[in-house]
Amino acid sequence: MSATGPGQRQLRVGELIRRTLSEVLQRGEVHDPDLQRLSITVGEVRVTPDLRIATAYVLPLGGGQRDEMLEALERNKGELRHLVTHGMTIKFAPELRFEIDDTYDRMDRTRELLADKHVRQDLD
Repeated sequence: MSATGPGQRQLRVGELIRRTLSEVLQRGEVHDPDLQRLSITVGEVRVTPDLRIATAYVLPLGGGQRDEMLEALERNKGELRHLVTHGMTIKFAPELRFEIDDTYDRMDRTRELLADKHVRQDLD
């Protein structure tokens, strides 16, 4: 990401990949029993400025089985790349990378900090 943030095209392509990846995973289009068994949330997809790498921030429903989910996604990333970019009008099919979406963990930690009595006294 540049100092000014991602461009419109990056945001548009990232959101299109996020939506398509979510649908592919939800419909069970990848023929891997491990992926079909998991409900995976795709929170965000960030795309590099040259649109060659797309990092999907994912989390299994309930938050458990994170390592198993990442292994299954990595094992099937070639097929996922094909399914996700099929029909997209971009020059290159971006390489898919997967990372755990820690947004909820960070929100919980922030709530804990704000609930701390020492922090509360500074805020009040």
